[in-house]
Amino acid sequence: MHPTRTLQARSLLAAWLGLWLTAGTAQTATQPTPAGPPDWEGQIIYQVMPDRFFDGDLSNDADVNKQDLRAWHGGDLAGLSQKLTYIRDLGATALWLTPIYRQKDGLTGGTAGYHGYWPYDFRAVDPHFGTLPTFKALTGTAHGLGLRVMLDQVINHYGYDAPALLQHPTWFHNQADCEQATGSAKDTDCALSGLPDLNQTVPEVAQMLQGNADFWRAQGVDAFRYDAVKHVDQDFLEALVARDRAAGTFTLGEYFGADSGLITRYQRLGLSSLFDFALQDALKGGIMAGRGLGGVRTVLQQDAGTPHPGLIGLFLDNHDLPRFASGTLFEDEGQARSAYALRALMTLKGIPVIWQGSEIAMRGGADPDNRRDMRFPDAWTPAEKAVYDSTRDAIAVRKASPALSRGDLHLLNVPDPLSSDLLLFSRSAGRQTVLVAWNNGKDRKTYSLKSELSTRTLTQSLFKEPGGTPQKATMSVKGGYLHLSLPGKAAAVFELK
Repeated sequence: MHPTRTLQARSLLAAWLGLWLTAGTAQTATQPTPAGPPDWEGQIIYQVMPDRFFDGDLSNDADVNKQDLRAWHGGDLAGLSQKLTYIRDLGATALWLTPIYRQKDGLTGGTAGYHGYWPYDFRAVDPHFGTLPTFKALTGTAHGLGLRVMLDQVINHYGYDAPALLQHPTWFHNQADCEQATGSAKDTDCALSGLPDLNQTVPEVAQMLQGNADFWRAQGVDAFRYDAVKHVDQDFLEALVARDRAAGTFTLGEYFGADSGLITRYQRLGLSSLFDFALQDALKGGIMAGRGLGGVRTVLQQDAGTPHPGLIGLFLDNHDLPRFASGTLFEDEGQARSAYALRALMTLKGIPVIWQGSEIAMRGGADPDNRRDMRFPDAWTPAEKAVYDSTRDAIAVRKASPALSRGDLHLLNVPDPLSSDLLLFSRSAGRQTVLVAWNNGKDRKTYSLKSELSTRTLTQSLFKEPGGTPQKATMSVKGGYLHLSLPGKAAAVFELK
């Protein structure tokens, strides 16, 4: 858009909304470079750990022990293929699989390689999951259902005692490298959890890892989630993701604890984006731990300055963190607050990522308790079904709304006494603008704020409750005041026509 018309459009929006108090920072992506990241804004990613999802082939269930959370549980690619319609029907548009590489047989330190992060062969499917043709069939089926496929890529290390250690000893950092390293080099030259640490500055290593990306692209993969990017040589990573961009491959990096500063750094390096751990912490603290919404607001203000805010990975939990629903001792409270948080997540700018089971508020502590087997509708309680219905509705509302899917985000200030419990922002795209309101208080409350909006009759939230009844959230404008009636612990969306 022409800069003058952009400024005019923003001025009109500001005047129209009234900006009853000074508007907060606008979340607007900067002009992308010619080699900008693939466009994944508007996608909704569903994360699966295949071993813990669904068992579709009993013939590959060697060493399965479902009583041990550190053992193989039997989930496989055949089972995932059978459940792709479940993922599509939830509303997700992309599937992220944790690694499916060939792993070491047996247990290491009491744990099997069910998670896929201990590679023995980067270009072979572990027999517990199936075969390479099984995987290629999975990507084909997913694409036929309109689902993009993201595969986890390990680029930092091999698995414990991998044959490559003896076959290619010069590929790895040794203890002397670690001892001599200083500053950030400690992260790249020292082993992570004792795993054989690849030295990506060795040309053969870089070629091997680049070849891995090409190999999996040829199997139908659309995107990569790059594991532990903090521990990978940055020059190598920059070259790797440049090749990905040239191939049209979206890349989402995992840097544990990442905030807006790190997101900016890695987007400038060339990754499409990172997962927003700072926002996850603020959401969990604000919604589950009672810290209020101030932290969420701060993170959103900071994220606005990243090069591509629409590509930031938004999440409540994942396979490395305790379950979001376990942030409270009481299961019913965890379910109610999970439904609220999932709705809230669907109102934000970025790419929502849902870890399997979060849509029914599955509980679980630290690894491996957060990796319990997925359960499907025939095993759900009525309360779990209600969380699912609320999540599915929130996803549908987001997908149907250009403003929620891809729009700019403009934070709106609220009086300080209300800022812990009330978060307000608008989102706009094309001809649509919506007003989003989060009420973090425990009880229903009516908020009245000065506004220059024209008189507006009672307007209902776009969200629906389980069963299809409208969410009991309304807004109206009268006498120069915006009135919001919001349930406790709830997020609501109002279309401003």
